[in-house]
Amino acid sequence: MNATPLQPDDQALARAANSRLVRDFGLLIKSATRLEQRIDSALRRECGISHTMLEVLIRLCRRPGEEVSQRQLADDLTLTSSGTTRLVDRMEEAGLVRRVPSPGDRRVALVEPTAEGRRAFLRAAAVHADVVEEYFVKPLTADDYARLTSALGEIDRALRERTG
Repeated sequence: MNATPLQPDDQALARAANSRLVRDFGLLIKSATRLEQRIDSALRRECGISHTMLEVLIRLCRRPGEEVSQRQLADDLTLTSSGTTRLVDRMEEAGLVRRVPSPGDRRVALVEPTAEGRRAFLRAAAVHADVVEEYFVKPLTADDYARLTSALGEIDRALRERTG
């Protein structure tokens, strides 16, 4: 098969697809995705919950006694309202959370962890920490890790400040 010579438009396409910014951002996304997959697999295998379920439990356990609505969960976890409803349904069926009416507005459903949800959270948090330590912390020197987390904090701040 004879290769066709690249057309000028093809060269521009190749340059854009192989640019440093595309490559670097792709590396960030691939690394984050692979780490999330490792965490999710370990949590499912060792605790019987998904990484997203752990994220819900983290949010619910961060400030014990805080009233957290499904809407707040959706916003905090960047999920759709219907996705959050389905997730909370599954977690409620598994005995990890319960919905309670808000004392201030009965139209609002609050979500709180059950005793089983609290126990599952503690087990899952330990599994999560082990995977993060192995694949996010250990591959870097202490200085590189500090620079990475500082840079990620700066990126997050810039994104929050410049929403639009």
